[in-house]
Amino acid sequence: MSSSSASTKLTHPNISNGWFSESGAMWPGQSMNIEVNQILHVEKSKFQDVLVFESKTYGNVLVLDGVIQVTERDEFSYQEMITHPALFSHPNPERVLVIGGGDGGVLREVIKHPQVKEAVLCDIDEAVIRLSKKYLPGMSISYEDPKVSVHIGDGFDFLQNKKDYFDVIITDSSDPVGPAESLYQSRYYELMRDALREGGIVSTQGECQWLHLSLIKEVLTFARELFPVAEYAYTTIPTYPSGQIGFILCSKNKETNFKEPLRSVSAEQELKLFKYYNSDIHRASFVLPNFTRQALAAKPAPKTA
Repeated sequence: MSSSSASTKLTHPNISNGWFSESGAMWPGQSMNIEVNQILHVEKSKFQDVLVFESKTYGNVLVLDGVIQVTERDEFSYQEMITHPALFSHPNPERVLVIGGGDGGVLREVIKHPQVKEAVLCDIDEAVIRLSKKYLPGMSISYEDPKVSVHIGDGFDFLQNKKDYFDVIITDSSDPVGPAESLYQSRYYELMRDALREGGIVSTQGECQWLHLSLIKEVLTFARELFPVAEYAYTTIPTYPSGQIGFILCSKNKETNFKEPLRSVSAEQELKLFKYYNSDIHRASFVLPNFTRQALAAKPAPKTA
């Protein structure tokens, strides 16, 4: 483990000549590059390679296994949109579970809803929580809220012991390689469904329509077999691959219409509470371009023996 207090100058294989270059197997042929002011922390945790650096224009940046997770400049567009379309689609989200999200950003958004009485976070890697508390205070401030409790462990295992308990489950996972791979499988969605109370809602990181349409379709296909309602929505965010990331939203209530907020706050409250989300962008996030609409509407090919 190393930190900025160490006497030796920190280095990292993804940083060269003052620039960070992202490495990700899921987007071959392209890379996000960010200019670096200084490396703040380098660590091999039990599960992954962890890097934190101060960038020239994006604030502090958290990187796991060579892939950007959050930057202080644009994180809000992701945190708000994985959270609020789900919570504003539930009539009374009292108990919310966040799986992943060790940076605290999703928790920060969850506790903006006064209906929430209990917010539980389950993350497999304590290093993410520890380093976010040090280097990402604008997100990790959520850990100070008395409604928040933290469980260090595997989300897949955590859900197996929960039945009919949560109103909303948000899975803020990294891409489906390494520690997060199991979170993109049908069995995981079954576990989330069973851990939800009647009318419960799921919101999960749903990948990029420019890069991962086949994966999005695969997840939506089994999600629609498990839930009466499942939709894909998306947001814009400069530092994620292709500048866009999506979300899979599922509901146990067949009457749920994710495309129209069930609850809302005043325009003045929206400006006070959110930097990205508002009720108009909630509706617009489900409006898909033709290429995505056609790909997700097409019937999956029959499975061969």
